Amino acid sequence: MPVRPLSAELAKKASEELNEDPQKLEDSLQHLKEWISKQPHLRARTDDQWLAAFLRGCKFSIERTKQKIDLYYSLRTTAPELRPLKHTDPKFMEIHDLGVAIVLPKSSNPTDPRVILLRLGAYDPSKYSINEIISVTYVMQQITLMEDDNFVVAGGVSVMDMQGVTTAHFTQVNPMLMKKMSVSFQDASPVRMKGTHYVNTPSFFETIFNFMKNFLNEKNKKRLYVHNTDFESLYKFVPKEILPAEYGGNGGSIQELIDMSKKKILEYKAWLDEDRQYGTDESKRPGKPQTAEDIFGVEGSFRKLEFD
Repeated sequence: MPVRPLSAELAKKASEELNEDPQKLEDSLQHLKEWISKQPHLRARTDDQWLAAFLRGCKFSIERTKQKIDLYYSLRTTAPELRPLKHTDPKFMEIHDLGVAIVLPKSSNPTDPRVILLRLGAYDPSKYSINEIISVTYVMQQITLMEDDNFVVAGGVSVMDMQGVTTAHFTQVNPMLMKKMSVSFQDASPVRMKGTHYVNTPSFFETIFNFMKNFLNEKNKKRLYVHNTDFESLYKFVPKEILPAEYGGNGGSIQELIDMSKKKILEYKAWLDEDRQYGTDESKRPGKPQTAEDIFGVEGSFRKLEFD
């Protein structure tokens, strides 16, 4: 299936910011498919739309795209704990229906980044692990990469609502897991994140914030914004009208957005079933097999997070 045509506005943005043109897209897709077919260790999707997301996320640098694809699939082998739940597990939909992660469908302008609302306080840390939460957000990201041209071309913005978050949520995140999450987010994902905005932050947030920044590159450190309860400052980055009704916006209710997302996941069931086969066989990698230690370092080298 060919790549879905971009809107005129997004096509202009892709040309100016991502170095995209129709011929380059066609040639690059063919090059990637041939490269994937010659990698004995790599089992990767070759859907045009999927590969186009990686090309756009890497501004059409073929070498960067190859590295990102290889790492994306090798994490399935070296860090399977990042997504322990399958989309068919009953617990998966339990978590999804809590609305921990919600992709906001509205935007103010046709070339705006896609906004993702994250409500970490919506889940009970005594019932669910952060790894299980990541399993759900991983699938939601996959579908958004396939479906949402704004997300792929213009990038993403996260709004992290910390209402209801306790120290129990954050003690689930040890330093090695934080390292694995940051590698997955920064190095393996083709998403161009434009900013993360924190609201309703708890009293212990500064400890968390400083700990987390240790794992981010300089570019992403500069894209962190803490608003706490100052929503007026948030609205300078995220227009109020696109937010859910519960946040004073016109973007539908949280339950409506959860229902829309659930419907989309069910539509993608066959695609997601097929996707389980992809990954790497490190024993067949030319040269030296990749290990978790190669990618993430040694666990003992990370300092422990402590709360006052």
